[in-house]
Amino acid sequence: MSGPMEVFRRLTGAGGEFELRDEDVLGARLPVFVNRARDLGEVLARSSSYGDRDYVVTASRRLTFAEHAAAVASMAKALRNDLGVRPGDRVAICAANSPEWIISFWATIAAGGIAVGYNAWWARQEVEYALGHTEPKLVIADTKRAALVGGNVLTVEGDLPSLISRYPGAVLDVPDVGEDDPAVILYTSGTSGRPKGAVHSHRNLTSVIEYHRFNDALARAFGDPTDPATRRYLLVLPLFHIASLHNLAVPRLATGTAVIMHEGGFDVDAVLGLIEKERVTNWGAVPTMAHRIVEHGDLSRYDVSSLTAFSLATAPSSPAFKERLRAVFPPAKDALVDSYGLTESCTGVTVATPADLAESPGTLGRPTPGVRLEIRGPDGAPVPVGVEGEVCTRSAYNMVGYWRDPDATARAIDDDRWLRTGDIGMLDEQGRLRLTTRRSDLIIRGGENVYPAEVENVLAEHPGVRECIVVGVAHPDLGQEVAAVVVAAAGAEPAPDELAGFVRERLAYFKVPSRWHITAEALPRNATGKVLRAQVESSLR
Repeated sequence: MSGPMEVFRRLTGAGGEFELRDEDVLGARLPVFVNRARDLGEVLARSSSYGDRDYVVTASRRLTFAEHAAAVASMAKALRNDLGVRPGDRVAICAANSPEWIISFWATIAAGGIAVGYNAWWARQEVEYALGHTEPKLVIADTKRAALVGGNVLTVEGDLPSLISRYPGAVLDVPDVGEDDPAVILYTSGTSGRPKGAVHSHRNLTSVIEYHRFNDALARAFGDPTDPATRRYLLVLPLFHIASLHNLAVPRLATGTAVIMHEGGFDVDAVLGLIEKERVTNWGAVPTMAHRIVEHGDLSRYDVSSLTAFSLATAPSSPAFKERLRAVFPPAKDALVDSYGLTESCTGVTVATPADLAESPGTLGRPTPGVRLEIRGPDGAPVPVGVEGEVCTRSAYNMVGYWRDPDATARAIDDDRWLRTGDIGMLDEQGRLRLTTRRSDLIIRGGENVYPAEVENVLAEHPGVRECIVVGVAHPDLGQEVAAVVVAAAGAEPAPDELAGFVRERLAYFKVPSRWHITAEALPRNATGKVLRAQVESSLR
């Protein structure tokens, strides 16, 4: 059998199915897949050929590729003809996972619009900010969240059934777009206290599709007899994340593969039951879900033998935990992979195979095809192997920039399209990445990013707070929980419940501190006045 590098060169070299070639992209020379689709409309048009195969399956519903194509064509025509959506208009989706979420996304693309995924856990103030920031032509929301939006909103339950069936027999008529035109905006927490809208182009997403098709071809090259079209992928994470939208719902439309969607909050029994019933083959989970599996108890009553690929993403997990997971959850024993990526990178920057994890526990693996990776020092120059520095990456997957935020874009992406992640890591002799610090102050709670500045800015508005600092502390289930140290204003004694309620009214629930330390003593600071965050963190352990 051919070695890994030989197979890689055959697939991505000149004339290969996944040939990579440097081309001009937004003023820089980047490696691109030669045989990619040129826009998402092309991907959507091809998908109807999969006919009666399952595309989206839930515990109670099935949507075939043909039914999905018909629903999207009808809804896209309604968006254009009846609701006035024009190319470049934003259509925001603020809803829990459902087949209608996916239909709404593709209908927006088919109408020439830009789909904007709002975080379904946001509080009213966060939704109001996003509405002013992206100025959507209309908002699609489920009933639970429609009240947060107000105004021009279409409800999933009340309005979408009509739009989906309004124009039976409608033909897809997708407007022409440029490869680097915006297709999607997904929000990522901002270090300055405001969410930032990462703009992903048609090229970004069609590149991600090719990466997933490449993975299928790689498996075949190494003797996997499974037809990729027969695989069944579990979707549990929210669709406003790149893990579920860019790396599951979108590429599976392109490959004719089923998406098995769990609706509602994560429940171990419901999810394992769905895996058994639908013979799920692939699942990408977050460490919090894996922790709940480990702690669930007897898993033997579920037949999960169909699950042959299991990955962890969105947050770090320790080698020790991975060993505990392998011990109790058979699918993780030989198939567990890990990866490193961020909203701005659209897909994994690096991926660690089972062999990588066995040889180097804690590694996040090697760069994905088409990704160039450097570790840079404070002067911006690459550092040697084994030396810590900022993780910088360059590829056709990386976002175009931040929506209406040229300053933040310039800080994140240089003139040659290198993305500065803000994460600190190092490369080993085999070119594998190991992360040592993730965006310094970032808290990753159950796979969700929480930037302390955002919570601190809200707490600072409370009249009983003189100063405060928010940090992440270890949590056995969530990975980290949010903790706040509050210095009370003179004459004030705010209670934790009062402060938690104040934050909860303004931010998503997962950003509300669950641990509080209220004091009259000033926060420790260095000579320049900066709070000694590490000292505060150590006092809370």
